[in-house]
Amino acid sequence: MYMMSKKLVLSLVCVSLSASPVLLSSCGKKKGCTDATATNYDADAGKDDGSCQYGDKNAALKQEIKANYAAIVFATYEDAYNEAVKLQTAIESFLASPSAAGLDACRAAWKSAREPYGQTEAFRFSGGPIDAENGPEGMLNAWPLDENYIDYVGTDPVSGIINNSTVYPAITQDLIKSLNENGGEANISAGYHAIEFLLWGQDNANVGLKTPGNRPYTDYVTTGGTAANQTRRAQYLRVVTEILIADLQTVKDAWDPSKSGNYRATFMALASDKALQNILTGIGTLSKSELAGERIFVALDNQDQEDEHSCFSDNTHRDIITNAMGIRNVYTGAYTRVNGSVVSGKSVNDLITVVNATLAAEMNTLSDNSISAVNAIPVPFDFALTQESVSGSGPIMTSVTTLRAQGDKIAAMATALGITINTELP
Repeated sequence: MYMMSKKLVLSLVCVSLSASPVLLSSCGKKKGCTDATATNYDADAGKDDGSCQYGDKNAALKQEIKANYAAIVFATYEDAYNEAVKLQTAIESFLASPSAAGLDACRAAWKSAREPYGQTEAFRFSGGPIDAENGPEGMLNAWPLDENYIDYVGTDPVSGIINNSTVYPAITQDLIKSLNENGGEANISAGYHAIEFLLWGQDNANVGLKTPGNRPYTDYVTTGGTAANQTRRAQYLRVVTEILIADLQTVKDAWDPSKSGNYRATFMALASDKALQNILTGIGTLSKSELAGERIFVALDNQDQEDEHSCFSDNTHRDIITNAMGIRNVYTGAYTRVNGSVVSGKSVNDLITVVNATLAAEMNTLSDNSISAVNAIPVPFDFALTQESVSGSGPIMTSVTTLRAQGDKIAAMATALGITINTELP
Protein backbone atom coordinates (compact mmCIF):
# COMPACT_ATOMS: atom_id res chain seq x y z
CA MET A 1 0.00 0.00 0.00
CA TYR A 2 1.42 3.41 -0.95
CA MET A 3 1.89 5.76 2.04
CA MET A 4 2.18 9.46 1.41
CA SER A 5 4.92 11.15 3.48
CA LYS A 6 3.86 13.30 6.39
CA LYS A 7 5.66 16.34 4.98
CA LEU A 8 3.96 15.96 1.58
CA VAL A 9 0.54 15.65 3.23
CA LEU A 10 1.22 18.82 5.22
CA SER A 11 2.28 20.65 2.06
CA LEU A 12 -0.87 19.58 0.21
CA VAL A 13 -3.04 20.63 3.11
CA CYS A 14 -1.41 24.06 3.16
CA VAL A 15 -1.92 24.43 -0.59
CA SER A 16 -5.56 23.34 -0.38
CA LEU A 17 -6.18 25.91 2.31
CA SER A 18 -4.56 28.73 0.38
CA ALA A 19 -7.88 30.52 0.11
CA SER A 20 -7.94 30.83 3.88
CA PRO A 21 -5.16 33.11 5.13
CA VAL A 22 -6.08 32.34 8.72
CA LEU A 23 -5.66 28.60 8.26
CA LEU A 24 -2.62 29.05 6.04
CA SER A 25 -0.80 31.00 8.76
CA SER A 26 -0.90 27.91 10.96
CA CYS A 27 1.27 26.14 8.40
CA GLY A 28 3.84 28.99 8.31
CA LYS A 29 5.89 27.93 11.32
CA LYS A 30 6.04 25.09 13.80
CA LYS A 31 3.73 24.87 16.73
CA GLY A 32 5.65 26.24 19.69
CA CYS A 33 7.75 28.73 17.69
CA THR A 34 7.02 32.19 19.00
CA ASP A 35 6.96 35.31 16.90
CA ALA A 36 10.22 36.39 18.58
CA THR A 37 12.02 33.30 17.33
CA ALA A 38 10.22 32.76 14.03
CA THR A 39 12.87 34.66 12.06
CA ASN A 40 15.57 32.39 13.47
CA TYR A 41 13.93 29.09 12.65
CA ASP A 42 12.65 27.27 9.58
CA ALA A 43 9.28 25.64 10.21
CA ASP A 44 9.84 23.10 7.43
CA ALA A 45 13.22 21.90 8.65
CA GLY A 46 14.04 19.15 11.13
CA LYS A 47 11.68 17.17 13.31
CA ASP A 48 8.03 18.08 13.60
CA ASP A 49 8.01 17.92 17.39
CA GLY A 50 6.87 21.44 18.17
CA SER A 51 10.43 22.54 18.85
CA CYS A 52 12.09 25.40 17.01
CA GLN A 53 15.57 24.08 17.81
CA TYR A 54 15.47 21.46 15.08
CA GLY A 55 14.50 24.03 12.50
CA ASP A 56 17.28 26.58 13.00
CA LYS A 57 17.74 27.97 9.52
CA ASN A 58 20.85 29.84 10.71
CA ALA A 59 22.55 26.70 12.00
CA ALA A 60 25.24 26.68 9.31
CA LEU A 61 25.93 30.40 9.79
CA LYS A 62 26.27 29.92 13.55
CA GLN A 63 28.79 27.13 13.03
CA GLU A 64 30.82 29.41 10.78
CA ILE A 65 30.70 32.14 13.42
CA LYS A 66 32.00 29.71 16.04
CA ALA A 67 34.86 28.58 13.82
CA ASN A 68 35.85 32.13 12.89
CA TYR A 69 35.69 33.28 16.51
CA ALA A 70 37.98 30.41 17.52
CA ALA A 71 40.40 31.34 14.73
CA ILE A 72 40.46 34.99 15.85
CA VAL A 73 41.02 34.02 19.49
CA PHE A 74 43.96 31.80 18.59
CA ALA A 75 45.52 34.36 16.24
CA THR A 76 45.27 37.13 18.84
CA TYR A 77 46.76 35.03 21.63
CA GLU A 78 49.49 33.82 19.27
CA ASP A 79 50.38 37.43 18.46
CA ALA A 80 50.38 38.30 22.16
CA TYR A 81 52.71 35.39 22.84
CA ASN A 82 55.07 36.25 19.97
CA GLU A 83 55.29 39.90 21.01
CA ALA A 84 56.00 38.87 24.60
CA VAL A 85 58.87 36.70 23.36
CA LYS A 86 60.27 39.78 21.60
CA LEU A 87 59.94 41.66 24.89
CA GLN A 88 61.83 38.88 26.65
CA THR A 89 64.62 39.10 24.06
CA ALA A 90 64.92 42.87 24.60
CA ILE A 91 65.00 42.41 28.38
CA GLU A 92 67.70 39.73 28.25
CA SER A 93 69.81 41.94 25.98
CA PHE A 94 69.37 44.88 28.35
CA LEU A 95 70.21 42.88 31.47
CA ALA A 96 73.35 41.53 29.84
CA SER A 97 74.60 45.09 29.33
CA PRO A 98 72.40 47.76 30.91
CA SER A 99 72.20 51.06 29.04
CA ALA A 100 69.73 53.87 28.48
CA ALA A 101 69.16 52.73 24.90
CA GLY A 102 68.60 49.16 26.06
CA LEU A 103 66.01 50.26 28.60
CA ASP A 104 64.23 52.32 25.94
CA ALA A 105 64.16 49.25 23.69
CA CYS A 106 62.56 47.23 26.50
CA ARG A 107 59.92 49.91 27.01
CA ALA A 108 59.09 50.00 23.31
CA ALA A 109 58.84 46.20 23.23
CA TRP A 110 56.52 46.25 26.26
CA LYS A 111 54.19 48.70 24.51
CA SER A 112 54.21 46.56 21.36
CA ALA A 113 53.39 43.48 23.42
CA ARG A 114 50.39 45.24 24.93
CA GLU A 115 48.78 45.89 21.53
CA PRO A 116 47.59 42.34 20.76
CA TYR A 117 47.08 41.46 24.41
CA GLY A 118 44.71 44.39 24.89
CA GLN A 119 42.53 42.96 22.14
CA THR A 120 42.39 39.55 23.86
CA GLU A 121 40.40 41.14 26.67
CA ALA A 122 37.31 40.62 24.47
CA PHE A 123 37.66 36.88 25.17
CA ARG A 124 37.27 37.31 28.91
CA PHE A 125 33.98 36.79 30.79
CA SER A 126 33.03 34.14 28.23
CA GLY A 127 33.70 30.92 30.12
CA GLY A 128 37.06 30.39 28.43
CA PRO A 129 40.40 29.24 29.85
CA ILE A 130 41.68 32.75 30.58
CA ASP A 131 39.15 33.14 33.43
CA ALA A 132 38.94 29.50 34.51
CA GLU A 133 39.29 28.63 38.19
CA ASN A 134 43.02 28.09 37.72
CA GLY A 135 43.27 30.38 34.70
CA PRO A 136 46.19 32.78 34.28
CA GLU A 137 44.34 36.11 34.03
CA GLY A 138 45.29 37.22 37.53
CA MET A 139 48.94 36.46 36.78
CA LEU A 140 48.87 38.28 33.45
CA ASN A 141 46.98 41.53 33.74
CA ALA A 142 46.01 42.22 37.36
CA TRP A 143 45.90 45.89 38.40
CA PRO A 144 46.12 48.38 40.04
CA LEU A 145 49.51 47.44 41.40
CA ASP A 146 50.90 48.59 44.75
CA GLU A 147 54.43 49.24 43.56
CA ASN A 148 56.10 49.15 46.97
CA TYR A 149 55.08 45.50 47.17
CA ILE A 150 57.74 44.77 44.54
CA ASP A 151 60.46 47.41 44.78
CA TYR A 152 61.52 50.69 46.28
CA VAL A 153 59.41 53.83 46.00
CA GLY A 154 60.31 57.45 46.61
CA THR A 155 59.13 57.40 50.21
CA ASP A 156 60.68 54.02 51.04
CA PRO A 157 64.01 53.09 49.40
CA VAL A 158 64.13 49.61 50.95
CA SER A 159 60.55 48.41 50.38
CA GLY A 160 59.41 45.45 48.38
CA ILE A 161 60.27 41.84 47.67
CA ILE A 162 63.40 42.85 45.78
CA ASN A 163 64.87 44.63 48.78
CA ASN A 164 63.98 42.01 51.37
CA SER A 165 66.59 39.29 50.92
CA THR A 166 66.07 38.09 54.49
CA VAL A 167 62.47 36.98 53.98
CA TYR A 168 62.89 36.22 50.26
CA PRO A 169 66.46 34.99 49.80
CA ALA A 170 65.89 33.55 46.31
CA ILE A 171 63.74 35.16 43.63
CA THR A 172 62.12 32.29 41.74
CA GLN A 173 58.99 31.65 39.70
CA ASP A 174 57.44 29.76 42.58
CA LEU A 175 58.06 32.66 44.95
CA ILE A 176 56.59 35.29 42.64
CA LYS A 177 53.55 33.14 41.87
CA SER A 178 52.93 32.47 45.56
CA LEU A 179 53.07 36.16 46.40
CA ASN A 180 50.71 37.38 43.68
CA GLU A 181 47.71 39.04 45.37
CA ASN A 182 48.83 37.47 48.65
CA GLY A 183 47.30 39.50 51.46
CA GLY A 184 45.46 41.95 49.22
CA GLU A 185 44.26 42.57 45.66
CA ALA A 186 46.85 45.32 45.13
CA ASN A 187 49.71 43.01 46.18
CA ILE A 188 50.44 42.13 42.57
CA SER A 189 53.80 40.51 41.97
CA ALA A 190 53.46 39.26 38.39
CA GLY A 191 52.17 40.17 34.95
CA TYR A 192 52.45 42.96 32.44
CA HIS A 193 52.14 45.69 35.06
CA ALA A 194 54.85 44.26 37.30
CA ILE A 195 57.15 44.33 34.27
CA GLU A 196 55.92 47.83 33.44
CA PHE A 197 56.86 49.09 36.92
CA LEU A 198 60.29 47.48 36.72
CA LEU A 199 60.91 49.23 33.38
CA TRP A 200 59.45 52.68 34.13
CA GLY A 201 59.37 52.97 37.91
CA GLN A 202 56.86 55.17 39.70
CA ASP A 203 54.95 57.83 37.83
CA ASN A 204 55.29 60.70 40.28
CA ALA A 205 54.00 63.37 37.91
CA ASN A 206 51.86 65.96 39.61
CA VAL A 207 48.88 67.63 37.98
CA GLY A 208 50.15 69.72 35.11
CA LEU A 209 52.97 67.35 34.22
CA LYS A 210 52.53 64.87 31.39
CA THR A 211 55.38 62.42 31.82
CA PRO A 212 55.50 58.72 32.71
CA GLY A 213 57.82 57.07 35.22
CA ASN A 214 61.53 57.55 34.63
CA ARG A 215 63.41 54.72 36.31
CA PRO A 216 67.13 55.10 35.50
CA TYR A 217 68.85 52.25 33.68
CA THR A 218 71.47 52.39 36.41
CA ASP A 219 69.00 50.63 38.73
CA TYR A 220 70.30 47.53 36.92
CA VAL A 221 73.99 48.41 36.88
CA THR A 222 75.83 46.32 39.47
CA THR A 223 78.90 48.54 39.76
CA GLY A 224 78.33 52.18 40.57
CA GLY A 225 74.61 51.89 39.92
CA THR A 226 71.63 53.47 41.61
CA ALA A 227 69.27 51.84 44.12
CA ALA A 228 70.38 48.78 46.04
CA ASN A 229 69.93 45.14 45.05
CA GLN A 230 70.50 45.60 41.32
CA THR A 231 71.18 41.89 40.79
CA ARG A 232 67.98 40.89 42.56
CA ARG A 233 66.04 43.50 40.54
CA ALA A 234 67.43 42.05 37.32
CA GLN A 235 66.53 38.54 38.46
CA TYR A 236 63.01 39.64 39.31
CA LEU A 237 62.54 41.23 35.89
CA ARG A 238 63.89 38.12 34.18
CA VAL A 239 61.72 35.68 36.16
CA VAL A 240 58.49 37.67 35.97
CA THR A 241 58.91 37.81 32.19
CA GLU A 242 59.39 34.05 32.06
CA ILE A 243 56.11 33.63 33.96
CA LEU A 244 54.35 35.93 31.50
CA ILE A 245 55.59 33.86 28.55
CA ALA A 246 54.48 30.60 30.16
CA ASP A 247 51.00 31.93 30.94
CA LEU A 248 50.53 33.23 27.41
CA GLN A 249 51.67 29.86 26.11
CA THR A 250 48.93 28.25 28.19
CA VAL A 251 46.08 30.28 26.70
CA LYS A 252 47.55 30.08 23.20
CA ASP A 253 47.74 26.29 23.39
CA ALA A 254 44.18 26.12 24.73
CA TRP A 255 42.93 27.61 21.43
CA ASP A 256 45.45 26.00 19.07
CA PRO A 257 43.56 24.20 16.25
CA SER A 258 46.49 21.80 15.75
CA LYS A 259 46.11 20.40 19.28
CA SER A 260 43.49 17.84 20.26
CA GLY A 261 41.51 17.72 23.47
CA ASN A 262 42.07 21.40 24.30
CA TYR A 263 39.53 24.11 25.10
CA ARG A 264 39.03 24.97 21.43
CA ALA A 265 37.76 21.45 20.83
CA THR A 266 35.38 21.87 23.77
CA PHE A 267 34.18 25.21 22.46
CA MET A 268 33.54 23.89 18.96
CA ALA A 269 31.48 21.05 20.45
CA LEU A 270 29.19 23.46 22.32
CA ALA A 271 25.65 23.96 21.09
CA SER A 272 25.75 26.99 18.82
CA ASP A 273 23.45 29.10 20.98
CA LYS A 274 25.54 28.33 24.07
CA ALA A 275 28.69 29.36 22.21
CA LEU A 276 26.99 32.57 21.09
CA GLN A 277 25.85 33.21 24.64
CA ASN A 278 29.47 32.95 25.80
CA ILE A 279 30.74 35.18 22.99
CA LEU A 280 28.13 37.89 23.56
CA THR A 281 28.54 37.78 27.34
CA GLY A 282 32.27 38.35 26.87
CA ILE A 283 32.05 41.44 24.70
CA GLY A 284 28.94 42.79 26.44
CA THR A 285 30.52 42.58 29.89
CA LEU A 286 33.81 44.06 28.72
CA SER A 287 32.05 46.96 27.02
CA LYS A 288 29.54 47.91 29.70
CA SER A 289 31.05 46.87 33.01
CA GLU A 290 34.78 46.21 32.80
CA LEU A 291 35.99 48.80 30.26
CA ALA A 292 33.40 51.54 30.71
CA GLY A 293 33.12 50.91 34.45
CA GLU A 294 36.21 49.52 36.15
CA ARG A 295 38.82 50.79 33.71
CA ILE A 296 37.53 54.25 32.85
CA PHE A 297 34.71 55.48 35.10
CA VAL A 298 36.36 54.49 38.38
CA ALA A 299 39.53 56.44 37.54
CA LEU A 300 37.51 59.47 36.41
CA ASP A 301 35.26 59.35 39.46
CA ASN A 302 38.21 59.03 41.87
CA GLN A 303 40.42 61.45 39.93
CA ASP A 304 43.32 59.17 40.79
CA GLN A 305 46.05 57.95 38.45
CA GLU A 306 46.49 54.94 40.72
CA ASP A 307 43.22 53.65 39.27
CA GLU A 308 44.37 53.84 35.67
CA HIS A 309 45.44 50.66 33.92
CA SER A 310 49.03 51.37 32.82
CA CYS A 311 49.95 54.19 35.17
CA PHE A 312 53.75 53.78 35.13
CA SER A 313 54.13 54.05 31.35
CA ASP A 314 51.18 56.38 30.64
CA ASN A 315 49.98 53.80 28.13
CA THR A 316 46.41 53.63 29.47
CA HIS A 317 44.94 55.29 26.38
CA ARG A 318 46.22 52.36 24.28
CA ASP A 319 44.79 49.86 26.78
CA ILE A 320 41.38 51.47 26.37
CA ILE A 321 41.63 51.64 22.58
CA THR A 322 42.80 48.05 22.13
CA ASN A 323 40.08 46.76 24.47
CA ALA A 324 37.49 48.55 22.34
CA MET A 325 39.12 47.15 19.21
CA GLY A 326 38.84 43.65 20.65
CA ILE A 327 35.08 44.06 21.04
CA ARG A 328 34.81 45.24 17.46
CA ASN A 329 36.98 42.35 16.24
CA VAL A 330 34.59 39.83 17.74
CA TYR A 331 31.45 41.60 16.58
CA THR A 332 32.63 42.07 12.98
CA GLY A 333 34.53 38.77 12.82
CA ALA A 334 37.84 40.29 11.68
CA TYR A 335 41.23 40.67 13.38
CA THR A 336 44.25 42.39 11.84
CA ARG A 337 47.36 40.56 12.96
CA VAL A 338 50.64 42.19 13.95
CA ASN A 339 52.10 41.24 10.56
CA GLY A 340 49.22 42.97 8.76
CA SER A 341 47.37 39.84 7.66
CA VAL A 342 43.67 39.59 8.45
CA VAL A 343 41.78 36.70 10.03
CA SER A 344 38.13 37.07 9.07
CA GLY A 345 34.92 35.20 8.42
CA LYS A 346 31.27 35.05 9.41
CA SER A 347 30.40 37.15 12.41
CA VAL A 348 27.80 38.13 14.97
CA ASN A 349 27.12 41.12 12.73
CA ASP A 350 26.19 38.79 9.87
CA LEU A 351 23.79 36.85 12.07
CA ILE A 352 22.05 39.82 13.64
CA THR A 353 21.69 41.42 10.20
CA VAL A 354 19.70 38.36 9.10
CA VAL A 355 17.59 38.31 12.25
CA ASN A 356 17.02 42.03 12.85
CA ALA A 357 18.55 44.44 10.35
CA THR A 358 17.45 47.50 12.33
CA LEU A 359 19.19 46.25 15.46
CA ALA A 360 22.29 45.46 13.42
CA ALA A 361 22.38 49.00 12.04
CA GLU A 362 22.07 50.43 15.56
CA MET A 363 24.90 48.23 16.79
CA ASN A 364 27.09 49.19 13.84
CA THR A 365 26.62 52.86 14.68
CA LEU A 366 27.50 52.26 18.34
CA SER A 367 30.54 50.22 17.34
CA ASP A 368 31.80 53.06 15.15
CA ASN A 369 31.03 55.63 17.83
CA SER A 370 32.81 53.67 20.56
CA ILE A 371 36.00 53.42 18.52
CA SER A 372 35.85 57.15 17.72
CA ALA A 373 35.15 58.03 21.36
CA VAL A 374 38.07 56.14 22.88
CA ASN A 375 40.43 57.49 20.25
CA ALA A 376 39.39 61.01 21.22
CA ILE A 377 40.52 60.61 24.86
CA PRO A 378 43.45 63.01 25.40
CA VAL A 379 46.89 61.66 26.24
CA PRO A 380 48.10 61.02 28.88
CA PHE A 381 45.00 59.61 30.51
CA ASP A 382 46.09 60.48 34.07
CA PHE A 383 46.21 64.17 33.15
CA ALA A 384 43.04 64.06 31.04
CA LEU A 385 40.96 62.63 33.87
CA THR A 386 41.71 65.71 35.98
CA GLN A 387 40.23 67.94 33.28
CA GLU A 388 36.65 66.62 33.50
CA SER A 389 34.20 64.91 35.84
CA VAL A 390 31.57 62.19 35.73
CA SER A 391 28.86 64.85 35.70
CA GLY A 392 30.15 66.36 32.48
CA SER A 393 30.31 65.35 28.83
CA GLY A 394 34.04 65.41 28.18
CA PRO A 395 35.79 62.82 26.00
CA ILE A 396 36.37 60.36 28.85
CA MET A 397 32.77 60.43 30.06
CA THR A 398 31.55 60.26 26.45
CA SER A 399 33.53 57.05 26.07
CA VAL A 400 31.93 55.65 29.23
CA THR A 401 28.42 56.49 28.00
CA THR A 402 29.02 55.06 24.52
CA LEU A 403 30.60 51.85 25.78
CA ARG A 404 27.77 51.31 28.25
CA ALA A 405 25.22 51.81 25.47
CA GLN A 406 27.13 49.36 23.32
CA GLY A 407 27.01 46.79 26.11
CA ASP A 408 23.24 47.23 26.39
CA LYS A 409 22.89 46.86 22.62
CA ILE A 410 24.86 43.62 22.71
CA ALA A 411 22.41 42.34 25.33
CA ALA A 412 19.53 43.40 23.07
CA MET A 413 21.10 41.47 20.19
CA ALA A 414 21.30 38.40 22.39
CA THR A 415 17.61 38.75 23.22
CA ALA A 416 16.77 38.99 19.52
CA LEU A 417 18.60 35.70 19.05
CA GLY A 418 16.62 34.07 21.84
CA ILE A 419 19.62 34.17 24.18
CA THR A 420 19.88 35.68 27.66
CA ILE A 421 23.15 37.22 28.82
CA ASN A 422 24.33 39.14 31.89
CA THR A 423 26.69 42.04 31.21
CA GLU A 424 27.35 42.84 34.87
CA LEU A 425 30.62 41.78 36.47
CA PRO A 426 30.37 38.72 38.73
